[in-house]
Amino acid sequence: MGLNHGFHAVEHPSFDLMISRGPAHVTVGSHSICRHPAPARKMPLIAAPSRAHTGPVATRMIKTLNQLMPTLRYEPTGKWIRASHGGRPVLDTRSAVVVWEPMRATPIYAVPESDVLARLEVSALPARQPAESRLLFPDDPFIIHTAEGTVLDVEAGGELLPGAAFRFRDPDLTGYIEFDFLALDWLEEDEPLAAHARDPFHRVDIRSSSRHVRVEANGVLLAESTRPLVLFETMLPARFYLPVQDVHWEHLEATDSSSDCPYKGTANYWKLHGAGANIAWSYAHPVSGAEALGGLVCFYNEHVDLVIDGQQQTRPQTPFN
Repeated sequence: MGLNHGFHAVEHPSFDLMISRGPAHVTVGSHSICRHPAPARKMPLIAAPSRAHTGPVATRMIKTLNQLMPTLRYEPTGKWIRASHGGRPVLDTRSAVVVWEPMRATPIYAVPESDVLARLEVSALPARQPAESRLLFPDDPFIIHTAEGTVLDVEAGGELLPGAAFRFRDPDLTGYIEFDFLALDWLEEDEPLAAHARDPFHRVDIRSSSRHVRVEANGVLLAESTRPLVLFETMLPARFYLPVQDVHWEHLEATDSSSDCPYKGTANYWKLHGAGANIAWSYAHPVSGAEALGGLVCFYNEHVDLVIDGQQQTRPQTPFN
């Protein structure tokens, strides 16, 4: 697959393009799935300098990345990818690509049709278009397609999954079939994968810290610690994970909400007594690579007053404000 400079899919060189939007948690009923925040307002690739400048002008990466959102993007992966439904294999490939349809914030796996083990047939379901031009998240139905192609039904083990696959019309993705992530059970190598495909340009860095962290809400102290783990995740504010011993649990109550994140695992949530919104979460059993978060508690920067080393933090603007 070569780099295409026209109106077809764009292959991103891994050294500098397509850092994805980091996950957050969007509640659907009592369950929530990984979702990504909207990017910053689109701006010109290079802003006009305020004074004469004869040399190169610096470009902020997020501006470049945002300009790619309306395009069809893809990147090959060397991972062994398998998916099944009800225990019946649907696909098995070592030649997958991750694909971002235009305005999709998270990638979806597409595989060569020769590596599909289930029966495919053209669906009677038409591809749906979004009602407005906006970012599409994992909780937006797979049947919403912003690329050109054909909707397919998948037959696995005698069961029909209507509209669970999509054949691209783009010449750079000829022969590739995209699958509805939530309709199947997935493996990357031999590890289960939840929520959505991992973005190869997404980072999660976890660092031990001795910052003094105070968490307050309406003047009430919810937690205080000098031994946080700080999680830095692409496109999200720094998150401070605190030991359970440093949390004032008398002000919190557990909720039935949960969320899945491919980078961290399954989270459970707490809210303030008498309040409706989730305010804190924890990963009891994080996925491989995020084990350090196990059992620690994190509060939404957006919903609490966070004081770091004596400095009141500004509440960040995210989809959770």
